[in-house]
Amino acid sequence: MFAPTFRLTSALARSLMSVEADRQALAELPVDVEMLRSLRETARLAATHYSTQIEGNRLTQAQVRQTLAGARLPGRERDAAEVRNYYRALEEAERLAQKEGPVTEEDVRRLHGLVMHGRPSPTPYRAEQNVIRDSLTGDIVYLPPEAKDVPGLMADLVAWINQELEQGELPAPVVAALAHYQFATVHPYYDGNGRTARLLVTLVLHRSGYGMGGIYSLEEYYARDLSGYYGALSVGPSHNYYFGRAEADVTGFLEYFCFGMAEAFAAVRAQAARAARRGARDQSPLLRGLDPRRRRLLALFRGQGSATAGEMAAHLSLSRRTVVGLCRGWVAEGFLEVLDPSRKNRAYRLGPAYEALVAGAEG
Repeated sequence: MFAPTFRLTSALARSLMSVEADRQALAELPVDVEMLRSLRETARLAATHYSTQIEGNRLTQAQVRQTLAGARLPGRERDAAEVRNYYRALEEAERLAQKEGPVTEEDVRRLHGLVMHGRPSPTPYRAEQNVIRDSLTGDIVYLPPEAKDVPGLMADLVAWINQELEQGELPAPVVAALAHYQFATVHPYYDGNGRTARLLVTLVLHRSGYGMGGIYSLEEYYARDLSGYYGALSVGPSHNYYFGRAEADVTGFLEYFCFGMAEAFAAVRAQAARAARRGARDQSPLLRGLDPRRRRLLALFRGQGSATAGEMAAHLSLSRRTVVGLCRGWVAEGFLEVLDPSRKNRAYRLGPAYEALVAGAEG
């Protein structure tokens, strides 16, 4: 089983406390559905632009927006395809985060399939050795594990992620950071490893209640200082996986990752607070009467129309048993309606007044 080595330093602790403070503040802000939609789309565009830019994509942020709106960019077809593929993969990562059950290797392979080919078909791991070289000097920067070891390492990583998500012993940002680090370390594909690692982060954070409705992006933080990003990933006494990297202390990468997450949460908290002060449709009596949990659920129902108790539990980072109890009260108050009372794993939809509120925000 994957067993990373790291220390809880004061810098790491400060970042984790900052993330928690901003997460709580965001949950309590009177952010309405229309505002959430705007923040989410801005974050997705930023994530797509910067994650593909890190890998050499030449499109500007304005061109990314145009491409996703359906524009054709002559001479930039390959870059445009990468952007469209990543955007679809990002949507898929958010969708996978809502499903019940453990994260699977097939989930990760589907994300890679979307990144590389624009199709959610699971892609096989590499069958031969690959090498990461310095683009200027040609020197070997990193020699990943041999292809024969990749399946076992990936199985261990996914099992470790599920164990940590279930037990909750490590803070979710730490789990996401270590998942990113180990995926990049195993380097299971010839190409697309960086983009898929960052999508895995999205999946883990959304699964563990840190998705915040998809209204923030970490990719800009990496893209602003690529040397810092790659430097944080380069740990251990040797560039060879078998000569110390597997057992290396990854505290430095955890500090780097969690500091970036704290920056991203602080920025989106400030953005949401500014929007709330402008009175962006968040002052309706109906919305003011909702507690933070139900306000957050509006975004879930806007995206998929109905939801099970398990899906709501994942969205709110609560246990399913707790949400089942809450649902009884929400149904009695008219916030929710039961779609099919005969089903054991019953689904719910918003009550008529709240469904109309969501529909009005989409118009």
